[in-house]
Amino acid sequence: MKTLTKLLSIVFLTVWVTTFALAQETATRTPDVPYVPTRQTVVDAMLKLAKVTKNDVVYDLGCGDGRIVITAAKQYGATGTGIDINPERIKEANQNAQVAKVTDKVKFEQADLFETDFSKASVVTLYLLPSVNLKLRPILQKQLKPGSRIVSHAFDMGDWQPDQKIEVDGSTIYFWTVPAKK
Repeated sequence: MKTLTKLLSIVFLTVWVTTFALAQETATRTPDVPYVPTRQTVVDAMLKLAKVTKNDVVYDLGCGDGRIVITAAKQYGATGTGIDINPERIKEANQNAQVAKVTDKVKFEQADLFETDFSKASVVTLYLLPSVNLKLRPILQKQLKPGSRIVSHAFDMGDWQPDQKIEVDGSTIYFWTVPAKK
């Protein structure tokens, strides 16, 4: 009986350690926003408002299925990176990039927006919530070079007045240019 108890204890401990290790390896924070895709008409307007060109590096924060950076690559020749915390969205975005034949121009990373370096971006797109935009604002202002453009679908950034605000297909789009560092 002692041997059986010892064996069961070892098995239990092994299972617990393995489960804990796997949980740590795959653990991610809960997403800050629910996944709601941006309609293509709004995507097109966002990229047009940002005046995206083939020389731009577009980062989409909370990229979902990847449609914004994929459209930037297909229509403008830009390169792009999509960031999302949800591994299912990253998988879907990569599949969509393959179908669109733009895998040479775009990449998707499963990452936390608040721990990501997007200083290489010349254009950043967002469809997040007001509280997330406000939390990201100082990070964007610190990391992005002067002249970089930020476009947000539906939500502003508090008292940082947009350079432009337009209505498209029932949605509001906000546009900012990162000012020179003081």
